[in-house]
Amino acid sequence: MSKLAINGGMPIAGGSLMNLDTAWPLFDDEDVQAVVDTIKSKKWCRLYLGSKAEQFEKAFAKYQDAKYGIAVANGTVSIELALKALGIGYGDEVVVPAYTFIATASAVTEVGAVPVFADVDPETGDIDPADVEKRITDRTKAIIAVHFGGYPADMDRLKEIAKKRDLKLVEDAAHAHGTEWRGHKVGAIGDIGSFSFQQSKPLTAGEGGIVVTNDDELADRAMLIHNIGRVIGRPGYIHYTLSSDYRLSEIQAALLLSRLKKLPGEVEKKDENAKYLSSHLSKTGVVRPTRDDERITKRGYYYYVLLYNEEGLAGVPKDIFIEALRAEGVPAELSYGPPLYKQPAFRKENLKGIFPPNARVPDYESLHLEGAEKFADTEFVLPHQLLLGTREDMDLIVAAVEKIKEHEDELLALSSGKE
Repeated sequence: MSKLAINGGMPIAGGSLMNLDTAWPLFDDEDVQAVVDTIKSKKWCRLYLGSKAEQFEKAFAKYQDAKYGIAVANGTVSIELALKALGIGYGDEVVVPAYTFIATASAVTEVGAVPVFADVDPETGDIDPADVEKRITDRTKAIIAVHFGGYPADMDRLKEIAKKRDLKLVEDAAHAHGTEWRGHKVGAIGDIGSFSFQQSKPLTAGEGGIVVTNDDELADRAMLIHNIGRVIGRPGYIHYTLSSDYRLSEIQAALLLSRLKKLPGEVEKKDENAKYLSSHLSKTGVVRPTRDDERITKRGYYYYVLLYNEEGLAGVPKDIFIEALRAEGVPAELSYGPPLYKQPAFRKENLKGIFPPNARVPDYESLHLEGAEKFADTEFVLPHQLLLGTREDMDLIVAAVEKIKEHEDELLALSSGKE
């Protein structure tokens, strides 16, 4: 093979994989027409019975094996809505994973509660149930399980813990459209779940989110809260609770309804391609996928998560390996960087005025969670849209890693020169 692309050689993947990456988000004429028809209807707000938002709520909830859906403006406020519907509020503690997008934790602070970080499994990035139990206090009211990258958290153990300790279980399924745990789609396996439709997500309208649940009372409360305390379809300005406006627009709902028709086929294709890719990348000794779990009956992907083995590439640092992989035409990247407790937002000086006076605030800056930090050190990801490629595209990813392995001495010399 020629020398590495990072040193001026020909990239093994050319532009094929980068084209898959930049083609996202996908849309077709049917999607465009759905939006145009809604614009022409002049019904852009969901305040009528049988709205596009209502249609989408029913369709998405059915797809995710849930009884109810409440569509909202984005995936962050959907977590807030879930917490409010559960009655989580001032001074309450909510156990959240230390490695995730910050909205999982910031949504907790937005309802006046305190995020308490639990460690994650370094092989999956998901919250560690054993560590969750250690974080529970007399003020703990809920656990938020993030299905990281679409890999479902251990819902068996988390449900056991929640039941034993009389806690609510929230699923942050922003990454997990179509993911199945024991043949049942995630989202409403716990008490309530949240999805995101931000532009990078597998189902997207640029922004948007939804809360799903099987609980009649939670659904009614979430629907009321999300609409400024008003009941959709009832006349007059009668408000039954004090709240804000979380509503999804009809234009976004129309696009989501149209795109939802394509989602099941895309989930199937990505799951199939990921299994093929994992079986081949595991043999390289340089990277490995998240571990298999027979309880996961289907993976919906947001990130295709890989773990880097520095020793398998002569000690080349991860950032240099990722740079080399990108040069070969594979759009690899990090997910979220450091664990959340290392974010500037959790420094003492930046927390002033965030929590109520009676709150028991952890010393975030002194935290050291071994699993989260190991995961941060080793993880990198490929965007889910690559998994919509051909089998040949998957082979290009494998070939790029194999090429880098074959030229590890060249890459080691390069990394030494950068030190």
